[in-house]
Amino acid sequence: MLVNNLRERYSPMYFLAALGAGGLAVSFFIYPMFLLPHADIPMVTFDHLWPALTGGGNPLISALIGLDLAAIMLFAVLHFWLLAWNLREFKRFRQTAAYQKLLTSNAEIGLMAVPLTLAMTINVAFVLGAVFVPNLWSVVEWMYPGAIAAFLAVGIYALRILGAYFTRLFVHAQFDFAENNSLAPMVSIFALAMIAVGLAAPGAMSHHREINAIAMVLSIFFASTAILLLLVKIVLGFDAILRHGIEPQAAGSLWIVIPILTLLGITWIRWSMGLSHQFGNTGHPTDLLLFTTLIVSLQVIFGLIGYAVMKKLNYFADYVGGPKSNAGAFALICPGVAFFVFGMFFINFGLVVPKLVGEGSWAYFLLMAPLIAVQFKTIQVYFRLFVKLLLKPRLQLASA
Repeated sequence: MLVNNLRERYSPMYFLAALGAGGLAVSFFIYPMFLLPHADIPMVTFDHLWPALTGGGNPLISALIGLDLAAIMLFAVLHFWLLAWNLREFKRFRQTAAYQKLLTSNAEIGLMAVPLTLAMTINVAFVLGAVFVPNLWSVVEWMYPGAIAAFLAVGIYALRILGAYFTRLFVHAQFDFAENNSLAPMVSIFALAMIAVGLAAPGAMSHHREINAIAMVLSIFFASTAILLLLVKIVLGFDAILRHGIEPQAAGSLWIVIPILTLLGITWIRWSMGLSHQFGNTGHPTDLLLFTTLIVSLQVIFGLIGYAVMKKLNYFADYVGGPKSNAGAFALICPGVAFFVFGMFFINFGLVVPKLVGEGSWAYFLLMAPLIAVQFKTIQVYFRLFVKLLLKPRLQLASA
């Protein structure tokens, strides 16, 4: 059973546990998305998976598909379970003095973990519908307005949190620069990017120009807001880090740029697909090579810097396998998931489309190998944190 009734010991960063499970569910969807043929529609569905699973062809492929679907279901169930737990604990937390204190501190921005996770919930629900509901694509156009409304509702909730946060800072000048020595506040950009990429999906795939335009405009709005805040937060964050040194328990936040880059990168690709779909505005295949390589390069840079700093601070030994506990450690899951996901986009859009690598070739699977290793290492870390932070009783859980 999960720990319960944390009250003042609770932190909104625990929503990252549900977020990580949802991200892992989506990551397993990426395998059939890129490895199974689905030329008739832009994404793989039950109607592509079921024949490959039961058609009596290659038994190894059938077994792998079965394992993949089981993994999607496992992490999706875990996501919804942890989402329900977080919503219940968050409700209790809001009745404590610790919550009122949070509203007057830098940590208020951590509330953005709530809309971030809710946006992931919509993505997980869409993945479950795609892989487990027969003939879903025949009614998908009816689902797009609902998806837009859901992401917009989450976006409005996120903007309300941001509005209250920045209003307090601007009016009362309560921002503490000395305690800003991490990139943890960038969870707000993460949330806005998650909303932007969700809205970009109907913009990329709908056959109705009105739906396409509405989704694209809203996606561009949230992505633009995310990019603006990214520039501000990364400058302020690095300035504080260089002045005061990084806060040890928030060292994992150095990797938060990786999922933000993944989401903004996929958003851009979806915008390109939507423009091509509606207006025939197709670029040169090497454009995707340049763009995806740029994103992956930045992710590798932040990955190496973050790893070096966390290793120096014994972060992995203390907060993953050691005695120290902090809800923010769940932020380690998102970069691993994000690097795997965009790595697959890099291979398939950046290398296969311009015909630099043959789809299904030995080079193709060789390039996939390190991504798979990152994914399974992320799963290992996730379950270690899950057991350490959420299953063991009497833990003195530190607020993030």
